[in-house]
Amino acid sequence: MRQEVLYALETPYRQKFEIEGFRFGQGEKACAVVAAVRGNEVQQMYVCALLVQKLRQLEEQGAIAAGQEILVVPCVNHFSMNVGSRFWAMDKTDINRMFPGYDQGETTQRIAAALFEAVQGYRHGIHFASFYLPGDFVPHVRIMNTGYQTSSLGNLFGLPYVVMRDPQPIDTTTLNYNWQIWESNAFSVYTKETDEIEERSAQQAVAAVLRYLSRVGVLKYNCHGGYLSTVVQESGLANVLTSAGGIFRRLVEPGEEVEYGQKLGVILDPFTADVVAEILCPTSGVVFFAMKKPLATEHEVAFKIIRRLHGGQE
Repeated sequence: MRQEVLYALETPYRQKFEIEGFRFGQGEKACAVVAAVRGNEVQQMYVCALLVQKLRQLEEQGAIAAGQEILVVPCVNHFSMNVGSRFWAMDKTDINRMFPGYDQGETTQRIAAALFEAVQGYRHGIHFASFYLPGDFVPHVRIMNTGYQTSSLGNLFGLPYVVMRDPQPIDTTTLNYNWQIWESNAFSVYTKETDEIEERSAQQAVAAVLRYLSRVGVLKYNCHGGYLSTVVQESGLANVLTSAGGIFRRLVEPGEEVEYGQKLGVILDPFTADVVAEILCPTSGVVFFAMKKPLATEHEVAFKIIRRLHGGQE
């Protein structure tokens, strides 16, 4: 294992800003793994830390294939993490909306440019990402439909679902999208949590990356086969919205099978705890996403449902 500073930036008020990376093996740029581009991605950083620990052990055992290099970047945005901000603390910009970056631009553009220079050219790129909605997901791999993607590789992670997303204009400045445009096989991996550590899904994510790397010939590692992944189009997910604002209490968890008309959650009056609205399932299927925050506003996405392929009502 070789630890190095990939980028350093002098700051007027605090210690030097640095992005550190860990390299394993030597030779062809095989895979780059990046986490915690945003300041609240604690779970993602933890997953990468566990991955660093495991890769160090595997390297000592000679389990990294000859002529293959792996780069792991556990945290890109520790400045924002230190002050409890999801976005860059100075101007609230999102580094994952700045790629491929600009080395003469604003601070977050420069950080994105330096990071992308460090991870560009790897055959495989894995980003431990988080969603803009606060809540819990079924662990899954997400791939952009850029025209450069190799969708079948997503199954090699052995996670329950592979989600295909048609990129919107805002997606063209993400790490995943730009990796693909520059001809890396790029994937975003989502675990259950973001700003809290959830051990089971963290271990599942580490196992998924090791499984993938072994199946593409980067590691010599015997692993459990994992799930036979189901491919889902993100545009086909059913959004379930709140019809009122108040205290949100969810009654189902991600991964649970639900039926048409089933009660998924309730909205309570914040002063009397009376039920002001019930959240009913619009289709039979599986809960893909469930909102986590305790207060809900009207017309907010509370759940996302993977529609059952056969049967059920709309």
